[in-house]
Amino acid sequence: MEDPEGGSRPQGNGASAAGRRDGKKSRRRKGKRGGQSRNANQSAQHVLSGDTGEAARPIEAGNAARKRKRRRRGAGASGEAVQQPQRASNEISATAGRAVPGDSESVPSRRNRRKHRGKRGLQGRPLAHEKPPVGHTVQPQQPVPAGRNGPAESRTGQNDNRTARQSDGGQRSPGEHPWPDELYAALDLGTNNCRLLIAQPTRPGQFRVVDAFSRIVRLGEGLAASGRLSDDAMDRAVDALRVCASKLKNRDIRRMRLIATEACRQASNGAQFLERVVAETGLDLEIIDRETEARLAVSGCSSLVGRETRSVVLFDIGGGSSEIAVIRIGDNRFNRLANHITHWTSLPVGVVTLSERHGGRDVTPDVFEGMVGEVEGMLDRFDCPAIDIGHADDFHLIGTSGTVTTLAGVHLDLPRYDRRKVDGIWLSDDEVSAMQAKLLSWDFASRAANPCIGPDRADLVLAGCAILEAIRRRWPSPRMRVADRGLREGLLTDMMADDGVWRRHRNRRGQRGK
Repeated sequence: MEDPEGGSRPQGNGASAAGRRDGKKSRRRKGKRGGQSRNANQSAQHVLSGDTGEAARPIEAGNAARKRKRRRRGAGASGEAVQQPQRASNEISATAGRAVPGDSESVPSRRNRRKHRGKRGLQGRPLAHEKPPVGHTVQPQQPVPAGRNGPAESRTGQNDNRTARQSDGGQRSPGEHPWPDELYAALDLGTNNCRLLIAQPTRPGQFRVVDAFSRIVRLGEGLAASGRLSDDAMDRAVDALRVCASKLKNRDIRRMRLIATEACRQASNGAQFLERVVAETGLDLEIIDRETEARLAVSGCSSLVGRETRSVVLFDIGGGSSEIAVIRIGDNRFNRLANHITHWTSLPVGVVTLSERHGGRDVTPDVFEGMVGEVEGMLDRFDCPAIDIGHADDFHLIGTSGTVTTLAGVHLDLPRYDRRKVDGIWLSDDEVSAMQAKLLSWDFASRAANPCIGPDRADLVLAGCAILEAIRRRWPSPRMRVADRGLREGLLTDMMADDGVWRRHRNRRGQRGK
């Protein structure tokens, strides 16, 4: 009997029916092994059925169901060569290293697609990680220039030391930033140090440090006695600012903020010094007030305050002044931690001024207690209500200064100072007391020989410990968190938040995901 398409139809006896069943099973097994395409199986079953038109639809529906099952089983992932012979349309492309779409191309399952979604290119194509075919020459990667595209530190909220995450949905080429080239710069000229940070925003609340500079200049040396900045101190500061100016000129900075703090606030020739800085370096520094300095210190350390925390006393022990901020966080937390400051004060004393008045080289226990008593008298005039502590995790101290980072480095017994191990570390009250007693037992030479102190800080560290001890007596806390960050990080965070860069980046990722 002839079928409508001109083929001969088998007769309907029992033997032929058994043959048809065996043929179906054989062809089904071959289709699963990839030896025969699904289209071929469909056409063969259509001929064996002897039905056309409406009668053939149930079999076609069954074939479609089997197709879906094969897809769910994830038969044959793209990019892997199939060992059995396949049709020409399913051969591996020698140039792309993945299967060329064809009639029998295997489709990965939804689970595999979700698993490998982050490994797809900008157009949704799988990224080729296979070896190049024989005879293909691999072009060497161009070296990444130092600085903007070079390796650098990443900071959360400011400081986290984690590599900036790539933007969703794409792989970047070597040397390409995951974010637009928007560089921000912050410079802090303090009583003791000159510091510069150049950074690029990454994930919300974080940035990647592109370049940094820090140098001890002791601008406030002799200021307490004379009320003026000395010529030697100004020369040291100008030399450091020249280095900062050259770093800023070599980069395309979107926005920068350059500040000066207590030394220039107190000195009678502070304004004249800043005019000299503009003339010799081209940098225009602004003298900020003490309240702004306290708020910037809080902004720089906001990522170190956990969600479970209800109250924090944050202090920044500087060279000429010490800022203290009392932070109370209710049920609703603002994006900017500085908005939770309820009380703040700025003590007109720092490590440089206190060590000059009491002596920093040979510090006896009586001299140390005299320094603590002076700072306690200043804190007694600070009108601040007591902090209610309901749970042990509700309250803690945060210290951001060279004093607390030095204590942490000595506590960890580091062979050389490493901010990655110090920033964010917790110290118990007993550990802080033990470190202070240890430093007090050392003479000047022993302090200078310690790699975490060095000769530049050997005469200042005990004055900082005295300020810290006065703060601990005013606000007793079972633990303290160490922050190797400060005003620069606060400046960068505020500038980036004001410009909305993190909001714009988040929107771009959302659009890319859509």
